[in-house]
Amino acid sequence: MFSLSRSLSILLAIIFAASCAPITRRKPISQSSRINSVSEFSPIKKKIALLSFYNESPMGGDDLAVTATEEFRREINKSREFLIDPEAETLFGTSKEIYAGGGVKLAQLARKAKMSGVNIVIFGRIKEARVRQKSDEIGFVRKIKSLAETVVEIKVFDVLSNKELFSETLDGNISDDNLRFYKADSEDNLSYRQDLLRYSVKVAVRKVVPRVVKIGSKLDWLGRVAKIIGTRIYVNAGRTSGLNLGDILKVVTEGQEIFDPESGAMIGMSQGEVKGTLEVVDYFEPNGAICILHSGGSVTEGDFIQLY
Repeated sequence: MFSLSRSLSILLAIIFAASCAPITRRKPISQSSRINSVSEFSPIKKKIALLSFYNESPMGGDDLAVTATEEFRREINKSREFLIDPEAETLFGTSKEIYAGGGVKLAQLARKAKMSGVNIVIFGRIKEARVRQKSDEIGFVRKIKSLAETVVEIKVFDVLSNKELFSETLDGNISDDNLRFYKADSEDNLSYRQDLLRYSVKVAVRKVVPRVVKIGSKLDWLGRVAKIIGTRIYVNAGRTSGLNLGDILKVVTEGQEIFDPESGAMIGMSQGEVKGTLEVVDYFEPNGAICILHSGGSVTEGDFIQLY
């Protein structure tokens, strides 16, 4: 009887201790963890050659062209879908040179762009820029109404198809009211007018960037085989571009130019033939990848690559 009561006491003590023990709960997967896992499989980024815009209007000078170029750079970077080639201007020149060279310059540009792994070339100009001001007729302190008007043209050239895909002309018209002393310094007014023009150009550029992003996202990505050492094949895209380990790339020959038999005008480029496929197995440098042959053969340095 004694042993039975003692056993019951021990059992009750064990149950009580277990009920008081802290409960270990499985830590839920945070939303940020889900986002990070998804971002690892983001689409590959296409390389853009952004050529400095130029200002052909008599107002604003080079400062206005720089403002337009840098605003486009900032806005396109926000999309996280593209890489801007830092060497673009060295390879292709400025927008002014492209406009001056016409079709001949574009044909040369397309070939250079393919060799450097650029997918899209963007160039443009400021066609008009002016500020109009109207003030009250009387009074020591006068109300001035200012209107800044700019017209910006931006063009998008697809390297793979060797043709212009997009040309848009947009305005960045803005108005501003302020109070100024009648004998305001002319230099202050000049600075104020320049600030208005800068903001007007930014407004115009911001209008066009979403359209460029939408068109660019539909284009095929194009890269190059940079070097072959033994069985290791080095390509000019990697982690920064969005290539993932295990991705399969197809190696293609360069397409042929197709011309209209009647007009002689170039219609576009044919699709290249697939020579084989590569598998991404490692990265090197900030934006390079190491591949091995997955299927096919006869891969040579300089061959074009695309996502399979």
